[in-house]
Amino acid sequence: MSGLLCIAIATPANAQQADAVAVAESLFNRGLADMLAGKFQTGCPALTESYRLDPRPGRLFTLAECEAKWGRTATAVSRYNDFLALYSRMSESEQLKQYDRYKIVLEQRDALAPLVPQLTLSLPSDAPPGTLVQRDGITLEGPSLGIALPVNPGEHVVTTKAPGGPVHEVRFTIEKSEQKTIELEVKPPDAPPPATPADQPPRQGAVPPAQHDEGALRAPPPAPGTSGRRVMAYVTGGLGAGGLIAGAVTGLMALNESRVADEDCDDSSSGRAVCKTVEGQAAGKRAKDLGLVSTIGFGAGAVLAGTAVVLLLTEPSPSGAQASAAPRPQNSAVSWSLLAGPTGGGVVVRSQW
Repeated sequence: MSGLLCIAIATPANAQQADAVAVAESLFNRGLADMLAGKFQTGCPALTESYRLDPRPGRLFTLAECEAKWGRTATAVSRYNDFLALYSRMSESEQLKQYDRYKIVLEQRDALAPLVPQLTLSLPSDAPPGTLVQRDGITLEGPSLGIALPVNPGEHVVTTKAPGGPVHEVRFTIEKSEQKTIELEVKPPDAPPPATPADQPPRQGAVPPAQHDEGALRAPPPAPGTSGRRVMAYVTGGLGAGGLIAGAVTGLMALNESRVADEDCDDSSSGRAVCKTVEGQAAGKRAKDLGLVSTIGFGAGAVLAGTAVVLLLTEPSPSGAQASAAPRPQNSAVSWSLLAGPTGGGVVVRSQW
């Protein structure tokens, strides 16, 4: 039972491998035909894919020969070295089968090695960290810079790009056996555009054009709203009105108690009132007390109401009203005073010009 299970599991893998070998064989035949026809641009890539799918020594040898005929000496030498490394791991019987190819590879590798160009790419000392360097689309890290590396003859493209900066491209051509050193250039990040006059903050002491008026400077109008002086006037006026109302109410109550006392009490020869009942005597006392409270209420209410009037009259006018109103003479003055007495109070306002 276990043997059948192993066969069932291995069958899909074997089928996939067989398909890969078949595809590799088809690519190899097409690539070899193109190579013999001198179509290296299509033949060599087909042989490369064939060897990747089925890495046999014969496919690697043919691929190295195609690269050499194409003139890509650096790639050809690398493929020949791959074949020699593979040959060193073969058994004696396998090496015997590949011996003729082994001798050709040695001769070709030694003949082409001196023809491989050497290219050295280096960054300037002020290149920012993280600068990206690519040669023909291949990213070169730090260890690949500043040393000679083999490249194929022909045209190459090297790009550099600093973090946040633009891509700088260099195109050049290198010949067989040439040793070339290129000092790369790195473009810095683009500087932000200069600020326009509208974006620049005003200089200290400068006044916006809207505030100029024939050489004179005007302060901006105050924010609309109720001033603290006006609020105090409203509060004081409310308290004054309350005092006046309380004085009036207690005054009426005092008059009512006084009427009751007059009906019950008579003045004696000594000047003191003589009341017939206790209620009349109490009504007379309440009339005096309420009269005193009424007098105080009227007096306090009048003082507070007068204060509110003064606060409203002496409140500074807004800047706009001051600009439109006629100017007040320099010698003008406004004075006010409060009057209070046992029977009432008031406010006296005096204007002097």
